Amino acid sequence: MNSLDWAVLIAYFGVMVAIGVWSHKRVDDVGDYFTAGGKMPWWLSGISHHMSGYSAVMFTGYAGIAYTYGVTSYVTWSLPIAVGIGIGAKLFAPRLNRMRSQLHVASPLEYLKDRYNLPTQQALAWSGVLLKIVDVGAKWAAIATLLAVFTGVTITQGIIITGAITAVYCTVGGLWADALTELGQFVIQLIAGVAMLVAALNKVGGISGIWNVWDEPALRHHDHPLAGPYTTVFLVAYLFIKTFEYNGGMWNQAQRYMATRSAKEATRSALLSSALWLIWPVVLFFPMWISPLLVTAKKPDGSDSYGLMVEQLMPHGLLGLIVVGFFSHTMAMCSSDANAIAAVVTRDIAPAFSKAAREWTARVGLIAARFTTLAFLGLSMAVATQVNSPTFKDIITVVIKWVAGLIGPIAIPFMLGLMRAFRKSGPTAALVSWAMGLFAFYLINYPINDAVSGGVDLEYQVSLPLAVSLFLYIVIGFIKPEDTPERDALIAKVNTDPDSGAAAVSLPEPTEAPEASKASGTPEAPEPTKASETPEETVLRPSAAE
Repeated sequence: MNSLDWAVLIAYFGVMVAIGVWSHKRVDDVGDYFTAGGKMPWWLSGISHHMSGYSAVMFTGYAGIAYTYGVTSYVTWSLPIAVGIGIGAKLFAPRLNRMRSQLHVASPLEYLKDRYNLPTQQALAWSGVLLKIVDVGAKWAAIATLLAVFTGVTITQGIIITGAITAVYCTVGGLWADALTELGQFVIQLIAGVAMLVAALNKVGGISGIWNVWDEPALRHHDHPLAGPYTTVFLVAYLFIKTFEYNGGMWNQAQRYMATRSAKEATRSALLSSALWLIWPVVLFFPMWISPLLVTAKKPDGSDSYGLMVEQLMPHGLLGLIVVGFFSHTMAMCSSDANAIAAVVTRDIAPAFSKAAREWTARVGLIAARFTTLAFLGLSMAVATQVNSPTFKDIITVVIKWVAGLIGPIAIPFMLGLMRAFRKSGPTAALVSWAMGLFAFYLINYPINDAVSGGVDLEYQVSLPLAVSLFLYIVIGFIKPEDTPERDALIAKVNTDPDSGAAAVSLPEPTEAPEASKASGTPEAPEPTKASETPEETVLRPSAAE
């Protein structure tokens, strides 16, 4: 990189910080900070949903898969995501939006205390937070690896630089800042991605190279949709996993649906994101598919191939823009994850352990949210420095095996709990399916994997935990039904649009569980808003803290 590239990079950082400062004016309470007050346009929500699913891992780990196996990288990654989000557009997106507008929650997991019980909410919250610290740590390590290739800074320095910039804008501006920076990042990605595609095509004979290049010996079998460890079983398993993950199982995606004005707009948001996942990754992946013709990777897994290709093909200025594109992916995902984790910690975890947290004023709650965002970013950055240790092995292992393998047990009780079909599955089904899913992940990835010659195939490492959790959640619901009138009423609310139409509402301060309220002598939470109340009356209802 020369001075022109650095100017582009620094200008990008400056714009991101400016957006965060501007968004600060739109954040008055935790509702604005975590769900944009339910006022986000569907198209902005859709673009934000799409962008928050990327990271620099695409340009390292998945670039390595593309370098080695070709189009398999698209067929077994972005295609299942596109299909999964399309399924969730009707199945999950509207229900998640009604969860905010009908139940008046700011955190995706806030409803779990009433849907199941407090222990279930805490189990899912704590395990999800710990998994996300590791997941986001892998993302920081990925972008720092790329930054090291282009600038010569160390991995640790790269982690500190990217984490610090992200902390400024997402902590100041909340979800509004996340969404607006993701819109800007999408525009940057669009320019950078098209520039890289044009440069790669020029090297292989222009447009005709799209269909002629596959005859080259270096790309033999690169046009096969499934190759190596990425088999049909892996594809089917990944489709199930990504359907849960990208429709809200990882929480940050749920926030995008919760932030729209209505259930209908949440569906439109999901359909836009699904279309982008279907089309846009093809543009980004094509240069990676033909990268063996252009560069020779230095790393065995090919994870440095895209970086080497950028250095070779891009003139200065555009090189800086490509590097900005790397940053935009990672910062979009990490900032959205930080916001979601802060919501879970301040709205779900802290009130369960602290009476003071249950009595936070709007101002104190907002300060706590920002402090928690910073704390999460700091922890994930610390983990990032260890992501290539023997425990994690490498970046792509963390992202594919750990995240894909563990998301099912955490997401299934959360996502399926919204649906009428699973109303009989109560706290027992939720906790057993969660615990046994995690235990299945441990068994298949460690004792059994070590005992089997050559190890357990990847498709089973990622799919069995989800299958175990799904099976137990459904079966226990039939064997031991725990539906109650209160739980049925809650499920009915998230499955039915209010007569008065969806509207943004003020959120109550976190309240105690009923049992805790009686024990401590503090007042119980107010009765849920009645369907006959107008949005204006809802806004004026006093919170428990008032």
